[in-house]
Amino acid sequence: MTDLATLSARQYRLLDATSKLLGVALVAGGLEAGGSTPPGLALALAGVACATATVFLTHE
Repeated sequence: MTDLATLSARQYRLLDATSKLLGVALVAGGLEAGGSTPPGLALALAGVACATATVFLTHE
């Protein structure tokens, strides 16, 4: 299996922290919009996807 993306440790930490903060902000926006409404659910799902995006990246 080949790596799709390889980052240095510094780049990975920066990307990881940024994606998690963006994910939390999107989930908070989804809750503010109404957690059971379609826009709220869409924002929350986008936040979860963003926060877990770095799971699929590798670093040196």
